[in-house]
Amino acid sequence: MTGSTVTGSTVTGSTVTGIVGLPFTDLPAALVVELTEAGLDPALVHESVAAAVHEDLPGDDVTSWSTIPASDEATADFVARQDGTVAGLAVAELVFRFVLGNDVEIDRPVADGSAVRKGDVLLTITGGTALLLTAERTALNYACHLSGVATATAAWVAALAGSSARVRDTRKTLPHFRALEKYAVRCGGGVNHRATLSDQALVKDNHVLAAGGVVPAYQLVTSRYPGVPVQVEVTTLDQLRELLEAGVDQILLDNMSVEQMTEAVSITAGRARLEASGGLTLERAAEVAATGVDFIAVGALTHSAPVMDIAMDLRPEGRPAP
Repeated sequence: MTGSTVTGSTVTGSTVTGIVGLPFTDLPAALVVELTEAGLDPALVHESVAAAVHEDLPGDDVTSWSTIPASDEATADFVARQDGTVAGLAVAELVFRFVLGNDVEIDRPVADGSAVRKGDVLLTITGGTALLLTAERTALNYACHLSGVATATAAWVAALAGSSARVRDTRKTLPHFRALEKYAVRCGGGVNHRATLSDQALVKDNHVLAAGGVVPAYQLVTSRYPGVPVQVEVTTLDQLRELLEAGVDQILLDNMSVEQMTEAVSITAGRARLEASGGLTLERAAEVAATGVDFIAVGALTHSAPVMDIAMDLRPEGRPAP
């Protein structure tokens, strides 16, 4: 049988033969509302989870389903192995419900966006042991990766404390993971830049070269797509002056020195929002924020964030929560 597409009964005699494959329409209403209020599309999250489970389970779970009787039940805890900021726990719950159905008990004592310490229990689930192990890695993949993004973002937010600058993400995301990764950035206290090429124009060096200058490029975009927000990248202060005279209200300062950024802020005098970009590191966060820029663009929030170390521990029979 194909484990990731089975619905209904998952047991034949004493053997697990498949997963439930819970349809979107059967998800608990509270979980759907939670995902919606988080700025996510619940149906797309369900679709992502179904694809991820199928990727890991194109057939049977040949280890768990042969070694663990279908009648065995267990309680498992997601435990933080390090300090961090969590995200993706609702998605992890969706994974377990997709695999085991709604005949499970799930408790999430920690909300997404919370700072946690090593040893904290993040999620507890009780259900069939074999299917808990079938779902384990996929659920952890979501929780560890998204919590890693949130933790990296929170580090930048802490480094910018006391300034008016905000850390902002980019489109440098994993394919099909953008909405979730940008959600994780929000959980860490960061700000989202555009989600797609259609949301906002970002005129970069190649566009400028093709159009013959920063102002012509800006004008071509606003002429074809009036009303669409436009941000233009500059590498010199002369380009900045040109754009300010043209009325551009969002400008990206690319690979400028701290001294150049400070001068750019002075020249702009509040007429446009300025974003610093290019090779910025956490160690330089405070000095870049001190220039007075409004945003700091950090692609590494999503493309290079290390995962947060979270593990799933089965409780020995009769043992209370850690």
